[in-house]
Amino acid sequence: MIEAPARPIDHIVVHSALNDGTRVSLRCITPADEERLRTGIATLSAESRYLRFFSPAPMLPDAVIKRLVDVDGHDHIGWGAICTDCDDWPAIGAVHAVRYADGPAGEFSIAVLDAFQGKGLARMMTAALLIQCLAEDLLTLEIHMLSENAAARRLVKSLGAVWTSESAGVAEYALGVANGIASLRADPDAPGVEDVFHALTRL
Repeated sequence: MIEAPARPIDHIVVHSALNDGTRVSLRCITPADEERLRTGIATLSAESRYLRFFSPAPMLPDAVIKRLVDVDGHDHIGWGAICTDCDDWPAIGAVHAVRYADGPAGEFSIAVLDAFQGKGLARMMTAALLIQCLAEDLLTLEIHMLSENAAARRLVKSLGAVWTSESAGVAEYALGVANGIASLRADPDAPGVEDVFHALTRL
């Protein structure tokens, strides 16, 4: 059972390692991360940018970047990761939950730089995000992804997300935050996720 998260959660930095041993740090996104996030998005391959933003354009409009870093910890929750073993890397991953109209539901999105995909980072960032979502009464997340995004589909299904519809090449899933946390907590092969739980909760 998940107890109350450690406080203040938005000031905590989680130090851990990916499945291949690469050391990483996770923390809440702030407006000061604008350039780091902008550079990270530009570093994504065209395919990864297309799968995340539905466009392969190398640069997103400034207004989009500013929205991504406009994180308040309640209506917009965002976590990012950097590689502490690497020199001069931008943000290597980011995950967001944006609330709908001051209710208990919102939208989930995630991106990981190509060089760090498949190493457990997405699950680590998602664990941090969901723990904060639960603390802020953001209880259900909708996920919109391109139907061809097999990696994202595997991730959300492993979290217990339920398919709701598919149209014009876009699939939609609904994720119960508590169910997602339980699925991550039960994973015996994710030491990085365990580090997140240890840092952010009183387990």
